[in-house]
Amino acid sequence: MKTENQQYEPAKRLQNVSEYYFSRKLKEVAQLNAQGMDIISLAIGSPDMPPSEATIETLCREARRADSHGYQPTVGTPELRRAMAGFYSRWYGVELDPATEIQPLIGSKEGILHVTLAMCNPGDSVLVPNPGYPTYTALSRLLGQNIVSYDLKEENGWHPDFDQLESMDLTGVKLMWTNYPHMPTGGRATRELYQKLVDFARRHSIIIVNDNPYSFILNRDEHLSILQVPGAKDCCIEFNSMSKSHNMPGWRVGMLATNSEFVSWILKVKSNIDSGTFRPMQLAAATAYDNSDEWHTKANIETYASRRRIAEQIMHTLGCTFDPRQQGMFLWGRIPDSYANVEDLTEQVLHQARVFITPGFIFGTNGERYIRISLCAKDEMMQEALKRIEKLKN
Repeated sequence: MKTENQQYEPAKRLQNVSEYYFSRKLKEVAQLNAQGMDIISLAIGSPDMPPSEATIETLCREARRADSHGYQPTVGTPELRRAMAGFYSRWYGVELDPATEIQPLIGSKEGILHVTLAMCNPGDSVLVPNPGYPTYTALSRLLGQNIVSYDLKEENGWHPDFDQLESMDLTGVKLMWTNYPHMPTGGRATRELYQKLVDFARRHSIIIVNDNPYSFILNRDEHLSILQVPGAKDCCIEFNSMSKSHNMPGWRVGMLATNSEFVSWILKVKSNIDSGTFRPMQLAAATAYDNSDEWHTKANIETYASRRRIAEQIMHTLGCTFDPRQQGMFLWGRIPDSYANVEDLTEQVLHQARVFITPGFIFGTNGERYIRISLCAKDEMMQEALKRIEKLKN
């Protein structure tokens, strides 16, 4: 029993981070829904469609086996590693040794933690994009790294300014986080960009960690990977995830690919933290990697293209401007100059139109004049959101 004199304090590292924006904001949305507000959420990138039928069938079949329920090796099953290697060979033209150059993950967010623990000491520095995925910053701060932000700007296609990077003090920088197609902006990857990043990494002895979960969403062109650049495997790590491309966000199945030495370092960390993924899920994920071209076209292009057209109408109704060449499962737009700040717009839309969209400031200071609309809602729901916003604005 706690006495009056007892004092408890959290670890000092918690002073450097705040509760994740969506964790906090979804509590508010839940309260509004409890009051009968019927909020439509166009905020979070959680695919609302199921995986392929074959994936689900494999999960169910394997889960019924009596020998499927024990602990699994942290390195993942051979079937899953081979499927991951086959996926990279089929779609990216990148050859990986499934035994030594791949590490299955419980989602990419876990990978961010494990790579940072394996590659960085407290006090080391990491390069983080602004705007960018907030977890790159939050986990690095929790682990005691110094955050060195690098700018991404609309006028540069949301690519790094390499002149700016070269002019920065890079002393003590161990990692550089990149993410293409870019979240939240939808900026597209190019071969030239990846070549520049590999060259930068080599000359400065920095490890590039490229987060690549969106290369199938609204992308009919060639699928790009930083590992396509000769020599990239020596200085780069690439994450990929089944959450977006295979409609499996709740399954928590991802991967990283790099050279065998980096994999062995990361495995040392991971093997001391978790005990592997449920075997039927791994075997079902291996099945999903064999989804047909037709499945990918329907799930990742046609469905999102329809939703994207409605999201563009929402942007136009709000007076926002956007680059129509964006890829990924979001639409990123610049707010009108008439708004003093982005929350003036997003809070108005939430409380008056009853639609939850994401303010860009949560991704960094370079997102302060932008909003993000998720495409993870059915056409009918997005049409209803459009109607509500049109009513607000007319």
